Amino acid sequence: MTSVWPQDTGRNAAGEVTIEGVSVASIVQEYGSPVYVYSETTLRTAMRAWKQAMSDRLPGSRVVYAGKAYLCTSVATMLLEEGLGLDCVSDGELFVGLNAGMKPEMLSLHGNNKGRNELELALEAGIGKIIVDNFDEIDLLAELIDELNEEISAPMTVLLRLNPGVDVHTHKKISTGLADSKFGLPIADGQAERAVIRLLQVPGLHLAGYHAHVGSQLFDADAHTAAIADMIGFAAEMKAKHGVDLEMFSPGGGFGIGYLDVDTPIDPAHWVGLLGDAIEAACKLHGLPIPIVVIEPGRAIAGPAGVALYTVGSRKELPGIRTYVSVDGGMADNIRPALYDASYTAVIANRVAEEPLETVTIAGKYCESGDLLIENIDLPSPQPGDLLAVPAAGAYCLAMASNYNMSLKPAVVMVHRGESRLIRRRESFADLIRLDV
Repeated sequence: MTSVWPQDTGRNAAGEVTIEGVSVASIVQEYGSPVYVYSETTLRTAMRAWKQAMSDRLPGSRVVYAGKAYLCTSVATMLLEEGLGLDCVSDGELFVGLNAGMKPEMLSLHGNNKGRNELELALEAGIGKIIVDNFDEIDLLAELIDELNEEISAPMTVLLRLNPGVDVHTHKKISTGLADSKFGLPIADGQAERAVIRLLQVPGLHLAGYHAHVGSQLFDADAHTAAIADMIGFAAEMKAKHGVDLEMFSPGGGFGIGYLDVDTPIDPAHWVGLLGDAIEAACKLHGLPIPIVVIEPGRAIAGPAGVALYTVGSRKELPGIRTYVSVDGGMADNIRPALYDASYTAVIANRVAEEPLETVTIAGKYCESGDLLIENIDLPSPQPGDLLAVPAAGAYCLAMASNYNMSLKPAVVMVHRGESRLIRRRESFADLIRLDV
């Protein structure tokens, strides 16, 4: 199998796709369809690769997994075992990390509109850091620290999220470093400096440094290096004008993965080398010591480890137009194609050795014309009952899943060394009405 598939993906004598020695047909038989499969080896290998790359190039720095890519108790437990932190964007993600036994200091909290309840949980738990996004958040933190004074044992470390105003080569809906963005405070118009001054006035907050995230699914470091230069220049200015030391620095994440065979993702060591060079050069230019560097790979860890399995249902042949092949999932478990034109490949997993015979469009089952998973893919004539396997489905699929059309969210299975285990059960009809009153 090609590089878009998890490690140890192959096929057995029956012509079925196998992942870590487990036949996907046997997974569907045991756990039903649709079902998402994660390779434990691929997850752990990616976690270790990013951690090792950071340790080799920037000793003392940290890898913090972006939970928004995909998070459940099993993944959080794996992060704990592998020594990675967890980057959260909600109180729900904080809860999952804490409930899995992760140390609070290994958690961080992002978000452009953090609620009182989220900040209260972060302060009371004593998490590692909060990434501050706007002036209203600073005011709310000041209010909460005053209210919770006796329950907070140490100052809360914060990073200020900057908007460096750099463009990136990715879809506009996953570009976050542009001047016109809901995230971060612009450097250019003075808002970022005013936020620094305000943070320094809040007892109980410790401004340790700066953060930016320029976009997602990136294949070159140009935007990162441009942002790093601007951010460290800003840090030097804040040091000179307000005495703020640059103790911690985060260029975010957004490292791209392969969805199609033509994609050429950069490996962790090379990414970290590029970022390390840019940080060291900027710090040398401005006479600053190298800070603790924090990177936030999410998709780059979870994405390649996941495969979505569907069962083919109906076919609709429209001569001269196209052939639709429908599966038992779609936009309710993977909104990415409809949301930002994401592209995927796929194979007929129960007869993967057969040659492509026709060009088809893979349609989901949901009541939307835009529910198309893959347009115009060459496959060996999919028939009802066939299994369709879609690789690179480990990030931002289940994480954005819904119950649209009152559908049931699929089961999630972890495979490792010839064995499979359920890590999240399929929803039931009872789950659909469990919260109704």
